[in-house]
Amino acid sequence: MYQVGQRRSMALTSRVATKVARRVVAAEGLVAAIGLVALLASMALACVPSGGRDEPAEAAAPRPSGKPQSGLATATLRSGAAEIVVELAVSPEEQEIGLMHRTELADGRGMLFVYAEDRRLAFWMKHTLIPLSIAYISSDGVIREIRDMEPLSLAPVESERYVRYALEAPLGWFGRVGLAPGDRFDLSGLPGR
Repeated sequence: MYQVGQRRSMALTSRVATKVARRVVAAEGLVAAIGLVALLASMALACVPSGGRDEPAEAAAPRPSGKPQSGLATATLRSGAAEIVVELAVSPEEQEIGLMHRTELADGRGMLFVYAEDRRLAFWMKHTLIPLSIAYISSDGVIREIRDMEPLSLAPVESERYVRYALEAPLGWFGRVGLAPGDRFDLSGLPGR
C-alpha cells in the first residue's frame, strides 16, 4: 500500500510548526520554540518510510535474509487433468528450509514434503515471502484437507488427520485447477514407490 500524500502532509506539518514556533518565541522564548519544532519534526518523520521517499510501506519492513534452497529432486504429480511439478523435500534439513526466502512460485509448481510414516503435520510460514496453499495428503494420494497460509506468519497450520505428505503450491492453485479434498494424486512417479 502506497503512502499517498506524505510529502504534502509533511509540508503542511512544517508550515504549522513554523507558525506555532513564531507564536511561542514571542510568548515564551527561543528555547521553548526550538523544542516544539524538534518534537513536531520527529512526529512528521515517524510517518515516512525509510529514506523519506514515497514508496510502498512494505518496502520499509525488514525482509528475512537467507537464500532459497535449490538442487532438490523433482517429480510430476497428476490428479485427473491437473498436473504439478514439485520439488521433493525429504530430509529434515530440506523440510526445515522448504520454500523459505523464495520471492515467487509459478502456478503448476510446488514443494512436496515426504515423510516415512503417517503423522499429524504442522507448518508455519517463517521466512516464507509468498502466500501459499497447503494440501495434506494421505499415503494413498488422497487430499485430506487444503488450507491457505499467510506469508511470514508464525501461526501453525496443523493437519486434522494423520497424513504422509504435505504439498505447498501458490495460494489458490488447488481451487484454480479444480482440486478439493477427496481427490487423489497419482504418486507412482515418486522415488521409492
